[in-house]
Amino acid sequence: LFPDQCKSAPHIRKHSVSKSLRHLFQPNSKFIKSLKRGLYLTCILYRDDNVLVTPEDQIPIVEVDDSYSSLTQDFLWFTKVSYLWEEISWLQQCVVSAQSSCSCTLQTRLKMLQAVAQLQQNLLGTHDLGQVYYEPIKDKHGNALLVLLRDMGAAGGVEGMRWTPLCKLQLQRKSLSSPEEPTALDMLLITLHEKLAYHRRSRKVLSPGLYLGYLKLFSTVEQIRVLVPQKIPNVLCYVKIRDNSNVSRAEWEWLQAVRSIEEAHEMAADEQSAPHRLLQDLRSAARDLLSHMNISKKQAQEFRIYTHEVCEFGQGVSVLLLLPPCEDVCSAPGQNQTYSPRTGLLTLPLQVFELVHFEAYCPSFIGPFCRVSALLGLQALMSQQALREAFSESELLTAKHKHQQVQEHMQQMEEL
Repeated sequence: LFPDQCKSAPHIRKHSVSKSLRHLFQPNSKFIKSLKRGLYLTCILYRDDNVLVTPEDQIPIVEVDDSYSSLTQDFLWFTKVSYLWEEISWLQQCVVSAQSSCSCTLQTRLKMLQAVAQLQQNLLGTHDLGQVYYEPIKDKHGNALLVLLRDMGAAGGVEGMRWTPLCKLQLQRKSLSSPEEPTALDMLLITLHEKLAYHRRSRKVLSPGLYLGYLKLFSTVEQIRVLVPQKIPNVLCYVKIRDNSNVSRAEWEWLQAVRSIEEAHEMAADEQSAPHRLLQDLRSAARDLLSHMNISKKQAQEFRIYTHEVCEFGQGVSVLLLLPPCEDVCSAPGQNQTYSPRTGLLTLPLQVFELVHFEAYCPSFIGPFCRVSALLGLQALMSQQALREAFSESELLTAKHKHQQVQEHMQQMEEL
């Protein structure tokens, strides 16, 4: 019917195929160079103070979604995904039926998995993308950037990418960015030294011994955060009591029986007794810890030692918890603080703290836990959506049963 168009079709097809092939082999087609409004994922592969970049001196970034709303719960779910990089395909297959779901949250998480798969493919088979930085980077332009960090150590580079000094990358970016309204990418590069330092420190472990740890929480509208030291952010703020991590029966019975400072002195009057030595060590450790936290002696009078159990982290590390008064354990939003902690501290989302803690002290546990928890998080959204879409009575009963099962499994996971 349209002979001219039919004749030209093969030529057009040939041109489009060759153009697609050229596009496929162009390295700059793999990653995004600049951020527009949306949610993005980047992976920082580093060794010492060098990072891997593309031939265009760009860090690898892929788009997750062109918009996002509240990101808190999706981000916390994504931190668990970062412990099963080798099983992204399996996780996608588990929820293949949700591709057409109208749940915004479910779609966001599916897009996160797609972005991870794209990043792994574009990095030429590099499956291990590292760990998630503890919070997204957001800017005034409507961008949010999820940051993955991996120390390559003795591992080789990645084909198609090259090493460049971080300082050089920062200088190049500084000449392009706007100091008044930096993008999330600018903010990342400006603070990348700090983020790499956090990543290195989060994998350190305490030397064997008994420690005094201070528990302090802060609640916001969407999450609870825990106060930790910058130098080792996988534990609570701490001071070492002694090298021996074991608490003897006599020491433990004394701790549980003590009700006041005066009573502690009376019960540990024998200078040769184990309780007396522990009392002296505890007093010294508490004094150092409270001084570091900038807590006065008057404020500390109502502090107490948690005596239900000794927290055993593994690797020969045990901790006695020092607790503020009940009403001060967790500060509500806008609540005035009775003290101002000194520098060298930061707050992590509680779930993120749990992950980095177990990764350092119990790595054999955290992998299987995250695998099940991440899958249940998706299954819960799917069962919830099925419950909303159920039409007949039989569909409703089936959906209710499925949703209840998932909720029970999630509750069991929370109680571990």
